[in-house]
Amino acid sequence: MQKTYYPKAGEIERGWVLVDANGQNLGRLATQIAIILLGKNKPTFTPGVEMGDSVVVINAARITVTGTKTHSKLDEKLYHRHSGYPGGLKTISLRQQLEKHPDRVIRSAVWGMLPHNKMGKHILGRLKIYAGAEHPHAAQFLQKVA
Repeated sequence: MQKTYYPKAGEIERGWVLVDANGQNLGRLATQIAIILLGKNKPTFTPGVEMGDSVVVINAARITVTGTKTHSKLDEKLYHRHSGYPGGLKTISLRQQLEKHPDRVIRSAVWGMLPHNKMGKHILGRLKIYAGAEHPHAAQFLQKVA
């Protein structure tokens, strides 16, 4: 009988991964980022254990959206946020969100691919997104992903 492997805290190795979003499709990029954050790309992956790497995304403002209705998708896809007060619903289109806060577009797409619980929120904290090419994480060892 084989026992299930469960990694201990000292056995988990975490690194930093640099992802360049220049010209990448939103959904495909979000999928790659979610896999790295969850640790599914590692041979010792265990569900329910945080063993993924930290991800730094640069050039978030240059992300693309494809599909049959690309131009209408930029205006029809809406992002909602609520202040918590009555009448506090704010709605913004994908086009406006890419202009004002491109990091929120990627963060929202990745959040949809993570577990919606405390562990998912903690994992999302290891995602750093920057609109330009500069980032303050150059001191960490970064593995580059296209």
